[in-house]
Amino acid sequence: MSILIDVQNEQEEKVLLAFLNSLNFKFKTITENDNNLILTEFLKNYNHELDDAEHDIESGEFLLHKDVEKLLENRRKSL
Repeated sequence: MSILIDVQNEQEEKVLLAFLNSLNFKFKTITENDNNLILTEFLKNYNHELDDAEHDIESGEFLLHKDVEKLLENRRKSL
């Protein structure tokens, strides 16, 4: 999973980086000048997720639409 965060100032950036570091998250920082890198990373991750989904479908690991509807209906009832 990838998350793109656009911080508004240097203070927000410092707080975010400190938080991520404190939880030992792996992350990459990319400047606005690296738009091609952002697009490349997004496409790489997107294609990887599509490949994983295709593999899941081929191996029979998926839910039918009607099963999802039942799951959501039961979830609403429990709330």
